[in-house]
Amino acid sequence: MQAFLDKVVSIATTAGSKILLAIVVFIVGRIVINAIVKGLKKSKLMGKTDDSAKSYILSFVKIGLTIVLVVAIIGILGVPMASIITVLASAGVAVGLALQGALGNLAGGIMLMVFKPFKVGDYIEAGGEAGVVKEISLFYTVINSLDNKRITVPNGTLMNANVKNFSAEPFRRVDLTFACGKGEAPERIQNLIVEVLKADERVLSEPAEPFARLSGGDKETMEFTARAWVKNEDYWDVYFDLTQKVTEAFGAAGVKAPAVRVIASN
Repeated sequence: MQAFLDKVVSIATTAGSKILLAIVVFIVGRIVINAIVKGLKKSKLMGKTDDSAKSYILSFVKIGLTIVLVVAIIGILGVPMASIITVLASAGVAVGLALQGALGNLAGGIMLMVFKPFKVGDYIEAGGEAGVVKEISLFYTVINSLDNKRITVPNGTLMNANVKNFSAEPFRRVDLTFACGKGEAPERIQNLIVEVLKADERVLSEPAEPFARLSGGDKETMEFTARAWVKNEDYWDVYFDLTQKVTEAFGAAGVKAPAVRVIASN
């Protein structure tokens, strides 16, 4: 009986020491991983990397180190690695089927890093959502909408969707449609609009001069399309300012039934 008790105490002591060591390794490991990620984030190498790749690399490193830590803890607990490998291999098919979506998102994240259809800070429209890209992680991309809603979109969805990147090019074209009464002279209205467009210093002459032409209408109105090229960062300010200034110019010139309908180039 005494021998049995001694055996139990020995096993309990050994198991207890392994569990205690595993807990210590886990705590220390988490601290070390956070320190490595934090140091990597502040490193010169990361300083030269764009924000999109930076967030993706840091996520990858953190997950990889965590996997190494878990394997180390399993080894400390005395679980045979051969048995673990066998179990994982047996469950591989089932896990693969269960994680198809996650693996698709992971692959999508890799493709986003390779082809770079957008980067952190760009305003995009994709997957039925629109906003400013805040983060690109392993599985998801975080977008902030214009009214400051946080939207998380799976990377797999983004890779399989049409992506409109409104920040990619240095210039954008502002497209507006203005309406007036049928009795007005088209050339007069066109000249009024062009004068307003050219008077705005933010409107560029390249890639094309400001443009205004009769483009449609009905029995009571005529519609004029106006186009103006601007720097990307000036787009919305010019968009609203031209809408107001042309309407005011119509009023000052006595244009019949001045009204504005807007078609944005986005």
